[in-house]
Amino acid sequence: MKQPSPSPVLSGTPDVAALSVPTPRLCISAVSGGGGKTLLSLGLGRCWRKAGLRVQPFKKGPDYIDAAWLTQATGRPACNLDPFFLSAEKLRLLFAERTGHGFPAGEPDPATPAAQLPADVALLEGNRGLFDGMDVQGSCSTAELARMLACPVLLSLNCTKMTRTAAAVVAGLAHFEPGLRFAGVILGQTASSRHEDILRRTIETYTDILVLGSLPRQRRNPLPERHMGLATLSGDAFSPETETLLDQLAELVRAHVDVNAVLDAARRAPALEIPLPADCASAGETLYAAPRTEGLPASDDGHFASRETFSAGHATTTRTSAPIEDSARPRIGYVHDAAFWFYYPENLEALRRAGAELFPVSLLAAADWPELDGLYLGGGFPEDFAGQLADSPAVRRLPQLVAQGLPVYAECGGFMVLAEAIERDGIRYAMIGVFPVCAQFCPRPQGLGYVEARVTAENPYFPLGSRLRGHEFHYSRCIGGDTAALPPASALTLDKGTGMGQSRDGLVRGNVWASYLHIFAPAVPQWAPRFTALAAAYRRERENA
Repeated sequence: MKQPSPSPVLSGTPDVAALSVPTPRLCISAVSGGGGKTLLSLGLGRCWRKAGLRVQPFKKGPDYIDAAWLTQATGRPACNLDPFFLSAEKLRLLFAERTGHGFPAGEPDPATPAAQLPADVALLEGNRGLFDGMDVQGSCSTAELARMLACPVLLSLNCTKMTRTAAAVVAGLAHFEPGLRFAGVILGQTASSRHEDILRRTIETYTDILVLGSLPRQRRNPLPERHMGLATLSGDAFSPETETLLDQLAELVRAHVDVNAVLDAARRAPALEIPLPADCASAGETLYAAPRTEGLPASDDGHFASRETFSAGHATTTRTSAPIEDSARPRIGYVHDAAFWFYYPENLEALRRAGAELFPVSLLAAADWPELDGLYLGGGFPEDFAGQLADSPAVRRLPQLVAQGLPVYAECGGFMVLAEAIERDGIRYAMIGVFPVCAQFCPRPQGLGYVEARVTAENPYFPLGSRLRGHEFHYSRCIGGDTAALPPASALTLDKGTGMGQSRDGLVRGNVWASYLHIFAPAVPQWAPRFTALAAAYRRERENA
């Protein structure tokens, strides 16, 4: 079943080259959310992996949890692809890089880890319904992404209490928009062999779409769920039963889906021809290219100047230091534990490419941290660990680090820890208190979806006047804290999204940033260089003190 992966070739004119990416690929979509995409994606990905294929998973849209499951199922880190964040050209570059075909090279080094070898097949899980996008035109839909990648679509069709109408649904999807390639349809939730037979015959009678399998109705949902999607069962860690569950899904798919026919459909996808500037050695170099104005705003002598630091009983200062190129690589820690683990791999990669050394640290463990020059506080489920965080020695140490001027960038769950308290079920758990607000956990989402923002206040991380695109998904809301005389100043004005309320987000105090906004680094190229430069300036000052 396993076939060798062709090597990419570089061709083109002296000014513009083109990567040819031959990776077989498949996009799994449905009529709507809850249409069986995740079960089919996980089962098919694990099935192919067990057959010896290197499967590169992708998730359409902003999502950390489904991506974590896809990673677990296939053994390769999943990548998010989203037309809202990136242009078609950059999406193809990201696809090329993640499938192992992002550079003009021959056969890979035999010592290369399997997770970095060229993929035998790419598996993309869509989101919502196939044509569901941001507007009437369906912009940023799964269909739009499939066209950008010339990716065949495999439909997962929930056939509950439906027979002949299924043919009308499939025919309508197949002819709704031009430019899509359909690999086939998988019948889902079939009640009996007779039900499956009627569905199969009507679809193949009235459409040209092949039925490639039928997944029978399960007595119970095999996938655990929680308030933000699939549960990871224990924070960022999967339980020992997860591997058994994924193997069971693979067996279910293998028994009821023609996995070889599906793979053949993926292999019929044409090679992607991707423009690449002649002076760039790889897709990644182009994708993560920093803007010309990278780094912090310069002072009159051309050096980077950090902003006023947070003061907790200390005088605030404005620091000026040499450019990042003149110093050793700054050390940036990112909090990764059961409470905080929402990080796009691309964000961490952008920091590395900007010159930072990265170190995973924990707010829950008692282990000593290395000496850091910056801290990245990602999202997660701090509300589930509020009591532990309130008693954590690492959390109690953070105010001192912040007072010393340590650059801290916090997103969503990270913001909650920087507040005075996290409130859940009427109980307030004391947090760090950098900002005089409280993060109140609610039973329903308070902010959900894409965000478009304008930077309307000076800050160390984003140029004034720049525009940011990202997303939010939070069950907490920002309310006044016990010590708040006035609402803290914010740096973002939202044209789309909820943020912290009143179309505002992005709290700034000295070198600390906190927001509900999650960014995707390739779409915000100034973020990583500025964060890294700020950390480098902090390190130089500390070493020269």
